[in-house]
Amino acid sequence: MQIRASPRNDLAPQLSVESGHCSLAGKREQNEDFVGMVTPVGPELVAKGMLAAIADGVSGHGGGREAAEYTVRGLLSDYYATPDRWEIPMALDKVLNAINRWLLAQASAHPEKEGMATTLSALVLRGCRYTFAHIGDTRIYLLRRGRLTRLTTDHVWNRPDMHHVLTRAVGLDARVTLDYGDGELEIGDRFILLCDGVWQTLGDATLMGLLNQHADTNDAAQALCNAALTKGSQDNVSALIVNVQSLPEADLEDTTAAAMALQPPHRLQVGDKIDGFDVLEILHDSRATLLYKVRDSITGNIYVMKTLAPDFGDDAMEQAAFLHEEWLAKRVVARFFPQHVAVAQERRSYLYFLMTWHAGATLQQKLDIGAHFTVPDMLLHASKLVRGVAALHRREILHRDIKPDNIHLGEDGELRILDLGVALSKQEPKENTRMQAGTPSYIAPEQYGGAAPSQQMDVYAAGVTLYHTLTRKYPYGEIEPFQRPKFSEPTPPTRYRPDIPPWFENVILKAVARDPKNRFESADELLVALERGAARPLNAPRPMPLIERDPASLWRAIAAIAIIANILLLYLLIAK
Repeated sequence: MQIRASPRNDLAPQLSVESGHCSLAGKREQNEDFVGMVTPVGPELVAKGMLAAIADGVSGHGGGREAAEYTVRGLLSDYYATPDRWEIPMALDKVLNAINRWLLAQASAHPEKEGMATTLSALVLRGCRYTFAHIGDTRIYLLRRGRLTRLTTDHVWNRPDMHHVLTRAVGLDARVTLDYGDGELEIGDRFILLCDGVWQTLGDATLMGLLNQHADTNDAAQALCNAALTKGSQDNVSALIVNVQSLPEADLEDTTAAAMALQPPHRLQVGDKIDGFDVLEILHDSRATLLYKVRDSITGNIYVMKTLAPDFGDDAMEQAAFLHEEWLAKRVVARFFPQHVAVAQERRSYLYFLMTWHAGATLQQKLDIGAHFTVPDMLLHASKLVRGVAALHRREILHRDIKPDNIHLGEDGELRILDLGVALSKQEPKENTRMQAGTPSYIAPEQYGGAAPSQQMDVYAAGVTLYHTLTRKYPYGEIEPFQRPKFSEPTPPTRYRPDIPPWFENVILKAVARDPKNRFESADELLVALERGAARPLNAPRPMPLIERDPASLWRAIAAIAIIANILLLYLLIAK
C-alpha cells in the first residue's frame, strides 16, 4: 500500500486534509487489497488536487494482488502527468483505460494471470469540490454533519446468490466503464473508502457508530478493520479515511470582502521593505498598477509583487478590478501562467498580491533588442501560447489583451501569459466590464463594431501576436488609439518572411480573419491545426468578395456606373 503526503503550506487558507488507513490480510494468506493517497502542494495541488484510491484484486486469480497494486500505483502517478487542461473525469478515464489495457496484455501473455482484475474506487479533492470514479464493489461513503451517505453503486449481479460476482472491474473487459460523480466540499467532511470485506461485514449502522467513536483517521481505519475481522470477515479488510480540515477561498466575494479594507502601499523604491519583503527592482510603473521584484526575507524566495497605484486607494471600482485580477490569478493554475503565491492574511497589511518570478523577457522585449525568431522557434511558441489561451477559456476567462508585451519567454524555455488586468470572467464587477479592451492593433475587427467579448477575439489577438513576432508587421497595418480602422484583406506574412511554410501561413491567416465566421471558433481548434501542421494542411483562405469586404464602396461604384450609363443613354437619345 502507498500513502504519500507533502508538507502543508501555512501561508494562507487552502485545501488540507487528515488521512489514515489500514489494510490487513485477515483470514487470507495474501492481502489482495491496495490503498494509496497523494497530497501535493503548490500549483499541483490547485491544478490536480489530492487523490485517494482503494482497490480489491479479484479473488481466485494469481494476479489479483498485482492488478490492485498496479492500478492504484499507476493511477497515483499517471494522473498527475495528464495535461492540466483535461477535466478530472477525462484524466482519470484516460489513465484507467491505459491501465486496463496493460492488465489485459499481462493476462494474455501469462496464462497463470488469466482473469487478473481489480475493483477500484478513487476520490479527487480539488479546490472546493470532490470528484470520484468507481468500478466494482469497493465503496466510498461521505459522513457529513452526522449523516452517512454512500456515494458509489456496487457493480455486481442483482441476484441474492450472485452478489459476490462482479459485472464490472478494471481488467475484466476491453473497455473500462466507470461511474463518476462530484459535489461541493465542506469543512468537516469525512470520506471513507472501504473494501467489501469491511462494509459487507459491518453494515452502515456499525460503520456510523465506529466512526463517531474515533475522531483520529488512523484510529478509525484501524477500528473498522479490526471490527470486521472480529465479526467474522473471511476477506481482506481495508479502509482509507480522509477528513477535510480546511478549504481555499471559494469565490470572488470572499476575496474582496477580506481585502477591501487594505490600502495600496506608497510608491516603493529599491531597498524598501514591506510585510517582510525586500524590494529588489521596479519592474513596471503605469498609471494604475506597479510591479516590483521582491525577496521574502524569511524564505529568501524571489517573487513579483503587484500593487495598485497609491492614487487609487479610495477608488472602489479600481480596487474591485484589482482584486478580481488576483482572484483570476489564483484560478489559472497551469504552466502557461505565473503562479499566484498565497500570503497569510495576518501578514499582509497592504493591498497587493504575489506571483512567481521567472527570469527571461517578453516577446516584445526580445523584438525590441533585435531578436530574430526562426519558424521552428515560433511553431513551438505558438503551440504553448494557444494552449495557454485554451486553458483560460476552459476556466471561462477571456484575456482580452494578448500581445507580445504580455507573453513572457522564460530562461527555462516556458512561455507564460501575463497580465489579467482587463480579463473577463463571470464574476467581475459589472460596472468594470468594458465592451472594448486591449491594444488597438490586436483588437478583433468585430470589437470596433461593438460586438460582445468572445473567445474568438482572443484567438484573433493570438494570431496577430504570431504574425507580428515573425514579421514585426501587422496583418492590417498598425492601428493607432482612437482610430476607426477599415479592414480589407490581410497581408500574407510570407511577403515579409518567405521562409514561413504555406500551411503555417494559412493557419495564421485563418486566426486573423476579418470575419469571425472565417476564423477558428476556439483556441482548441487553432491548436489542432497547429499540431496537424503540414500533414493535414488548411486550405488557403479565399479572397473576400467586395460585397463582404466593403459593401458601401461596391454600392457607390454601382451607383456611379448607373449614373454614367444613364448620362450616356440620355446623350444618345438627344443625338438622334
